[in-house]
Amino acid sequence: MLRQVLQAGLGGSFHALGRFVASHPVFFASAPMLLSILLGASFSRYRVEENVEYLLAPKHSLAKIEGNLVESLFPVNRSKHALYSDLQTPGRYGRVIVTARKGSVLDPVHLDTILTLHRRLYQMQVTVPASSASSFNYSFSSLCLPDDNNACIIDDIIRSMQGIQAARAANHTPPPLKYPITRLADGRQAYIGHQLGGVQGWGPMAKGDGVRSARALQLTYYLQAHTSLMDKVAGQWEMAFCAELQHFGAAHPKLGLYPSTSSSLRTDFQQSSVLARRPLLISLGLCSVLAVLCCSMRDCVRAKPWLGLLALLSITLSGLTAAGILNLTGATYNSTYLGIPFVMLGHGLFGSFEMLSSWRRTREDQHVKDRVAAVFEDVMLRFSGSTLLHLTALGLAASPLTNMEAVRLFCRTASLGVAVGYVYTLSLYGSCLVFTGYLETGYRHGCFCRRVPKPERLDAKPAWYRCLMYTRYEEETAGPHASPPHVTHSTAAHMHAHPHSHPHMQPHVHAGAAPPLSALGPDPHPHPQDSHLLLGCMRRCYGDWITNTYVKPFVVLLYLVYISFGLMGFMQVTQGSDPSALVAMDTATVLYARAQQRYFSSYSPVIGFYIYESAPYWNASVQRDLLEYTKGFQRISWLESYLGYLSELNQSTSQPRHNFTRTLRLHFLRQPRYAHFADDIIFAERGAGEEPEVAASRVFLVAKTTENKREEMSVLLDTLRRLSLTSRVRFLIFNPSFVYLDRYAAAVGWPLRHSLLAVLFLLGLASLALVEPLVAAWLGLTLLSVQFGVVGFMTLWGVELDCVSVLCLISTLGHAADCSAPLLCGFAGGRGESRTRWVRVALERHGVASLQALLCYAAALAPVACVRSNLTRTIFRCLALAAGCSALHTLAFLPTLLTFLPPAKSKDAPGGRGPGSPRQEVECVEMNDSTRVVDQITTV
Repeated sequence: MLRQVLQAGLGGSFHALGRFVASHPVFFASAPMLLSILLGASFSRYRVEENVEYLLAPKHSLAKIEGNLVESLFPVNRSKHALYSDLQTPGRYGRVIVTARKGSVLDPVHLDTILTLHRRLYQMQVTVPASSASSFNYSFSSLCLPDDNNACIIDDIIRSMQGIQAARAANHTPPPLKYPITRLADGRQAYIGHQLGGVQGWGPMAKGDGVRSARALQLTYYLQAHTSLMDKVAGQWEMAFCAELQHFGAAHPKLGLYPSTSSSLRTDFQQSSVLARRPLLISLGLCSVLAVLCCSMRDCVRAKPWLGLLALLSITLSGLTAAGILNLTGATYNSTYLGIPFVMLGHGLFGSFEMLSSWRRTREDQHVKDRVAAVFEDVMLRFSGSTLLHLTALGLAASPLTNMEAVRLFCRTASLGVAVGYVYTLSLYGSCLVFTGYLETGYRHGCFCRRVPKPERLDAKPAWYRCLMYTRYEEETAGPHASPPHVTHSTAAHMHAHPHSHPHMQPHVHAGAAPPLSALGPDPHPHPQDSHLLLGCMRRCYGDWITNTYVKPFVVLLYLVYISFGLMGFMQVTQGSDPSALVAMDTATVLYARAQQRYFSSYSPVIGFYIYESAPYWNASVQRDLLEYTKGFQRISWLESYLGYLSELNQSTSQPRHNFTRTLRLHFLRQPRYAHFADDIIFAERGAGEEPEVAASRVFLVAKTTENKREEMSVLLDTLRRLSLTSRVRFLIFNPSFVYLDRYAAAVGWPLRHSLLAVLFLLGLASLALVEPLVAAWLGLTLLSVQFGVVGFMTLWGVELDCVSVLCLISTLGHAADCSAPLLCGFAGGRGESRTRWVRVALERHGVASLQALLCYAAALAPVACVRSNLTRTIFRCLALAAGCSALHTLAFLPTLLTFLPPAKSKDAPGGRGPGSPRQEVECVEMNDSTRVVDQITTV
């Protein structure tokens, strides 16, 4: 009873709203347009988010806290002897991978060319500002990170190659180059595992034997960017760096050059938006054409081609309004927002086509205000419910609880767009429905708005004109074989209970009563709406075919296959935490990442091992523990070198603290080959006359990896963190890439999991007071099935679970509800007759609207597949799978399963007297004839 009261109250409210919109159509048509134009002027405040780490890395993670601690202990500027910047944050830099298309990069001809490139980059200058009397020229030597002698720090491989070149010029034997740790001319050890790639040695490389050949070489040029001016100059130098490499590569085709800078990821991430501009316009054009075709029909008066364009106009203006609101609030844009237009388009199209379908079921002799009110009463309750599902799924993911900023910003913007689109559908599209209703009442052409001549005048026209102006006048449908006449407008909310009677003549059936059997039987007379191709096919062909007894087993088998393949993909879901997988294709970031994977995948990135508290390094057991922790890694450790130094002096490695520290400071670190370790140790004063102690120290580690480098790094991070909790020595590990790996699975999976739970909770809550419990149950199962299938099939299609795919999966919840909820509500609301009959009725009423929306949505989505971007490819695949799985459930799986699963229909005849039979009712029916004389006939 509470459900009936609430439905009646909400239905009456929407009925009044529809009448109010129909009474003021000019205001509701002009106000949204004017608001969109005013807010569209705010694009002067358009700003793009440039911090990719802020978007794609988990917002609250231990790795960021560890990075701040590392930066406070070992600032980048303290690294004077070695490039330890990779251990913390790269800052501004230019990096290039040089490959030899034939031979080795260490061959004399290639080695000389690479050193020539190094000199050109070293001497390259940029002018800032570009055109001004006060311009200054900046070279790499004035921007680079300096060492203690104020000389630029360069890669160790450059020193080795210069030594090889000098030895060859003097006809001497070149010094041996070992891999991955070699010894330089000054006696110190240097790690070159990230500077030489594709290495082949004279013996097993694990033993550090000499390098015979190398296919690739990587050079890095670090820049200072402490002030805004230096940062601007460094940005200009990076641009000149890429341009110089492009010219040099064209002049030396035997070498392959793959540059990368600190701004490459940001630029290439936003490049997806630039590449998608033209395909999005093509999408809008294709969707417009298909929307016009879906709204057209043979009957030129009842056709509504302009409503298809007006629906897209309403969605476009709502998107412009939402963008204006974001601009005024200071929000920034990023490439993940490319999926928001499709979220708004899918939701808006379903609502628009449902309204149009309901309009076709109203009485044509009613006043336009009554027809619009009936449409609002029939559709808006369902449309409001699906909008609430959208807002629930997106709103929870947009809350501060979401740990991924890209997901939070996308869902916040999408929820705003959906809410504005809902208001525009009520106002702008509702007023457009009023205007087209007046055109239909005046028997004017649906496209040209010209009044259609009467049949007797039309017969005298040419054949092409008769074809263009074909319509069925009301007098044609009021002959002696016509069905029972119209109902009054007060019964418009229940007219859809009479599915197959003439659309002009539908008797009222109370919500608690079953319709007469004749209402569900075949209608021998033609319907004006049958001139609509999709509606005619759904009514006469598809509904009977999909509910055929011999077709049902194949549909059930198809669903089992769907579940099987979905499960297969679901068990193989992988995480995609690599930011380079979300940028445009054929860009510097992608080409560099491919070269990095091909030539430098043998070793992991440099991992910083930081002991951030004072530890008893002189204790033998602590020394054993630290050596055990770093065992199995490629490493250059000050502690290991110092213990070896003590052994060379025949001193014990276990000494009193005073002797241990004094020898370290005054002897070990003053040796030229060990002086660079001074950057790795922090001494703290203890008091007057006391020897300082080692307050903190660091060691760099490199792990041997395979092709799944990121997965192995994630496992390594978890393993070492667990070890740090039980160790006597307090340490942490850090690398800039850890901010993307740390808690990534939880950050990505949380919004999706909790949005799904929130939607299911909302459905359960609504079933207590508003929605039929079985409808809520079926809709919840449908959402789970669609989501499960999309996750499984996207994995089989090569899509990883990253922030972009999760965004699409969250929007899939609302899309699936839009598609299947009207069908379920239409089926559950029927009483009497069989399940099969009511499945056909529900398909006729709501299946056509869903099919029209899906066709237009697919047409809009198709051009996105042509965009050369990994991000848009993920969006296209996920949204295409969401549309396909929703279509399968709405048009195949649900119609078949509902024919033999609950809810059950009453099998008693409508006129029966049994206890389960519906009660008889007295109804008042209007009789309309061609003379417009109305009699009231009371029937029992």
